[in-house]
Amino acid sequence: MIFGYIDAQSGSMLLQVILGGAAAAAVVLKVWWGRVLRFLHIRKDDDAAAPAGQTVPVSVEHESEALDPVREPAGKP
Repeated sequence: MIFGYIDAQSGSMLLQVILGGAAAAAVVLKVWWGRVLRFLHIRKDDDAAAPAGQTVPVSVEHESEALDPVREPAGKP
């Protein structure tokens, strides 16, 4: 009978491969489940959920801060 030896580095690498595979599988299942729910019309599409006229782009929302990032003290003219 031959016993294999797994040192700390090999064990750590094997653990990372297993955990990375589990994380990838979880993401794939989440995306797939969302597609199934949209196909069955249980969940609405992301585009249809937000009204077209009421959305504000993020760049416009804080435009004044982007143009003048330095705030002047209140007492200065």
